[in-house]
Amino acid sequence: MEKITGKAVIAQGGGPTAVINQSLVGAVLQARRYPHITNFYGALGGVRGLMEENFVDLTQVSTHNLEMVAGTPGAGLLSSRDKPTATDCTRIFEVLKRHGIRYFFFIGGNDSAETCRIVNENAEAAGYELRVIHIPKTIDNDLLVTDHCPGFGSAAKFVAQAFAGVNMDNRSLPGVYIGIVMGRHAGFLTAASVFAKRYDDDGPHLIYLPERPFSTDGFLSEVDETMTRYGRCVVAVSEGIVGEDGNPIIASLVDQVEQDSHGNVQLSGLTSLGAALVQLTKADLDIKRVRSDTFGYLQRSFLGCVSSTDAQEAREVGEWALQFATWNNVDGSVVIERVGDYAVKYSLVDLKDVTGGTKEMADEFIEGRSMVTTAFKNYARPLLGHLPQNERIHAPEVRKIMKD
Repeated sequence: MEKITGKAVIAQGGGPTAVINQSLVGAVLQARRYPHITNFYGALGGVRGLMEENFVDLTQVSTHNLEMVAGTPGAGLLSSRDKPTATDCTRIFEVLKRHGIRYFFFIGGNDSAETCRIVNENAEAAGYELRVIHIPKTIDNDLLVTDHCPGFGSAAKFVAQAFAGVNMDNRSLPGVYIGIVMGRHAGFLTAASVFAKRYDDDGPHLIYLPERPFSTDGFLSEVDETMTRYGRCVVAVSEGIVGEDGNPIIASLVDQVEQDSHGNVQLSGLTSLGAALVQLTKADLDIKRVRSDTFGYLQRSFLGCVSSTDAQEAREVGEWALQFATWNNVDGSVVIERVGDYAVKYSLVDLKDVTGGTKEMADEFIEGRSMVTTAFKNYARPLLGHLPQNERIHAPEVRKIMKD
């Protein structure tokens, strides 16, 4: 099959991750093996960079610089939250066409895959040879078809280690602790807090996910039971928890809620949910020491907390994107398939298969209304890589000799 000769461009969209640059560098370095890719451009600022022709020539970047960027969290090409319209995608196609670009790669989640799909349709309608590949990325782990998403493993490792530290703090000074974790529709990231548990009485003792309706009465009852049993309680809560009516709980606990650029109730970056649950707990259970944290952006690109598995697979999806585009001469979205225990292989699916919705945690991963199962731990454990161990003092008790 004759190779298409021309330029390539790559962009990064949506929230950054600790390993998104591995995918970028994997694609760029792989492209250097193919002389028919004449230049490899990077679009600065995601969709906006594509529309406004804000390109840099990555062909001229040193391999050493690229490798250093690969190990750096955050989007090296910068990103955006823009959700392009059909008109915007037409503009992107016209820009690519005018620059003689024949290979378009977009690293991102659902919106990035949708952008790829529409741009691809524009190219087909115009009879313009353009290979379009979506490279998966999201810490939420909610893309359809793929077994898991690059970016999730490292964010999950951060969540697990953060809760491990919180648990040791809470054991030292008992009370109720509530940690709010990212995840609008899928609870994968919040569920990863379970890896903080080593001893039977370790937290998190309760894990609340958006896949199960949240009841304030049930929450208070379970916190009370946990306090009675252990004298303390560590709680992991997904920012996207919903009530029986399917609406975000934050809307029922807070007088005024903000909306994001897509018209959804603003969840990420706000401390409202944690503060509301703290006040609810204090008022109903009369517990004085109740604290909360909203992890917010910390979990996305935390320097020095990267899963080796995640980094390797993020690099490989970028490399395979080039392989599929050049050797197979096809368009699509790269997906990860799990084989054995534990290995992966990579394949390509139709762009439409990825853009039809979001993936939630399977029922087999969720235990009751506030815990996850061993099946989830078996699924997620390889993705987090090595976790540091904590230990307790194991010493015999000294007999008391004083009497009241």
